[in-house]
Amino acid sequence: MFLDRWRQRLVWDGSAGSPRSANAASSFHLIWEVPPGEWVAAEVTLDVRHAPVVAALFFWALQVSFVDRGRDGGAAHLGLQWYPPHPGATAVNWGGYHPDGRELDGSVSVLPSATGNVNTRDLAWLPGRAYRLRVCHGDQSSPPGTTAWRGEVTDTATGALVVVRELFAVGDRLAAPMVWSEVFARCDDPGVEVCWSGLRLRSASGAVHEVERVRVNYQARKEGGCATTDVQVDTIGVVQRTRAIRVTPGGSVLAVPAAPVGDPGMGER
Repeated sequence: MFLDRWRQRLVWDGSAGSPRSANAASSFHLIWEVPPGEWVAAEVTLDVRHAPVVAALFFWALQVSFVDRGRDGGAAHLGLQWYPPHPGATAVNWGGYHPDGRELDGSVSVLPSATGNVNTRDLAWLPGRAYRLRVCHGDQSSPPGTTAWRGEVTDTATGALVVVRELFAVGDRLAAPMVWSEVFARCDDPGVEVCWSGLRLRSASGAVHEVERVRVNYQARKEGGCATTDVQVDTIGVVQRTRAIRVTPGGSVLAVPAAPVGDPGMGER
């Protein structure tokens, strides 16, 4: 009996308990399949279909990399958080990193922050409501050799737009867009479902590209990721689920449903 218990502790199957990754989170990603282009803006609509019921951090974000004539300028992520220390447990994060791992500098957000974090700010968002996340060129004067990148969140029900802040990064073009869920809850905690739709890029010429396919990636169990995550497509968009039976294998390429008639699409910035 003792030997069986020792083996159970040694061989973790990713179905229960806390993620065993370095940051104690389990992540899974939808990597956008896009042609090469001079991209200057990216957006996606996120609907957290119901609120988490555990006191753990959940983070759902749009991630982009910055490039300058092929030079790596780092990457950043804009997204909603379920984060209990913030009012109502809801927050927004717009932060990123240089290629060497240092945090990107940026403007001071007008939003307060219960945790005092320059990247993570209080934002009253509602589960079951769709929000458009958008990264685009900003208006702030950035340090020499950098570009100001604005992170915006729009409530699609009211049209209210919130500018989170602007980040300063080397590079005036975007690359490698993706969206992801990063979950600090246990692998067997009650499940959460989020839907991603309206994936778009805008080029320097003003042309809008509707992203039609995404590639599924899961954090491997050997790297501490939960085995209870899954991705599927419904009539609205691409859905990420926790505490689910995995049906879609990693590496799968999924078609993104077309935007509904009446979708306002990407702005001009």
